[in-house]
Amino acid sequence: MSDLTHLTIKNALEGLDKKEFSAVELTQAHINAMESTRELNAYITETPELALKQAAESDKRRAGGEAGLLEGIPLAVKDMFCTKDARTTAASHILENYQSPYESTVTEKLWQDGAVMIGKTNLDEFAMGASNMTSYFGNVINPWRSNAHDKDLVPGGSSGGSAACVSARSAMGALGTDTNGSIRQPASYTGTVGIKPTYGRCSRWGIVAFASSLDQAGVFARTVEDCALMLQSCSGHDPKDSTSANIEVPDWSNSFNNGVKGMKIGIPKEFRVDGMPDEIEKLWQQGADWLKDAGAEIVDVSMPHAKYAIPAYYIVAPAEASSNLARYDGVRYGLRVEGENLIDMYEKTRAEGFGDEVKRRIMIGTYVLSAGYYDAYYIKAQKIRRLIVEDFKKVFEECDALLTPTSPGVAFPIGERMDDPIKMYLEDIFTSPASLAGMPAMSVPGGLNGEGLPLGLQIMAKPWDEESVFRVGQEIEKAANFTALPNLLTKAAA
Repeated sequence: MSDLTHLTIKNALEGLDKKEFSAVELTQAHINAMESTRELNAYITETPELALKQAAESDKRRAGGEAGLLEGIPLAVKDMFCTKDARTTAASHILENYQSPYESTVTEKLWQDGAVMIGKTNLDEFAMGASNMTSYFGNVINPWRSNAHDKDLVPGGSSGGSAACVSARSAMGALGTDTNGSIRQPASYTGTVGIKPTYGRCSRWGIVAFASSLDQAGVFARTVEDCALMLQSCSGHDPKDSTSANIEVPDWSNSFNNGVKGMKIGIPKEFRVDGMPDEIEKLWQQGADWLKDAGAEIVDVSMPHAKYAIPAYYIVAPAEASSNLARYDGVRYGLRVEGENLIDMYEKTRAEGFGDEVKRRIMIGTYVLSAGYYDAYYIKAQKIRRLIVEDFKKVFEECDALLTPTSPGVAFPIGERMDDPIKMYLEDIFTSPASLAGMPAMSVPGGLNGEGLPLGLQIMAKPWDEESVFRVGQEIEKAANFTALPNLLTKAAA
């Protein structure tokens, strides 16, 4: 039965069709894996009873010839998505016991296509972080270990729980959210595939808001094709979300045999930053060589404003967060700490309900929006954002997709860098431009570093061109032939 947890989503769907196993058996295998890997702290809320109920209903639909796109596939959901049948915490104290009265549009689409919910995954509090160390429910542990030391490693953030459970085989795929690299960076750290689609491709309705002009739902899986299947299920126009685009969702699974022959792949020179490890530089060159060997043309391009993406992001995102998180006041829902009067209750509730990183970003956001600083910081950051968008427009006149590293480093030991927020923020230096511009971007495992830890390559394309991202990603996937397993699994098998 444990072999079922090593199947890809595509292979599992084929096995279900052939009646080699049932959805209940497939789900139970992943419940067992979830229970046996609790040391990772990847889940905040486990939902085994719900999962088995959904799986049994799935088996009935399949027997009746009504199988959906993801019929019977056990998935995990980042705990930023509202779910009627499980609490939604955003990994915070202030929403620790919040029970949503409605389902997010993205999860509703998955359940309509027959997917099964294993549980809600851990994350950085309110998705603010790049390490999964800011969660009220404790940090997630990466299933990978370094061969140079025996320290527990971060899985990346903010969607670290989703990445860790897919890597550890306790879910076949998982939902994440990406505001500044929160899907792509954890995917790189855990040897999984993770995609942030074009902003507006997936509905934000029912996702706990962090930075509304940046937040975008996306998916994790262990192959590019599995990501395409999941993203196809959860994409589409939603009239309940004013930022949801009324654009047809392509059948991406039919574009996988097109290859990259004739495509132009851009290598932006500004992504070669000081201090980047040689092994990441070499992998980047290897990725370009793989694509060239497959028939693509490699071209050098320039994005002169990309270096300003991080400072621009850390003005825009905190500003939006300070506004979005104002709703948590102890009055309507969530934690309430009584005070002597209304203002005292507000202050005590927010002081106790939010963690340090969330408070830091609220304070930064409030500052840059305040009188006298709005023009100097917020307006200037928005102008930089526009320049970055123009950079992308120009490079996509020269090429079909961009190839860069996903992250300037690999998974690092838990507890490191927490005393240096700036160093933590720079973990997103390669992922930030696509987020600010709303471009589709994906991380694909490219190999291992000298310590035996995963390294990812990032593919970006123009808006609504996820097909090019998938085509390039699959070519890298085939060439890299990444079959390494996390130490947690190899240790269990020994």
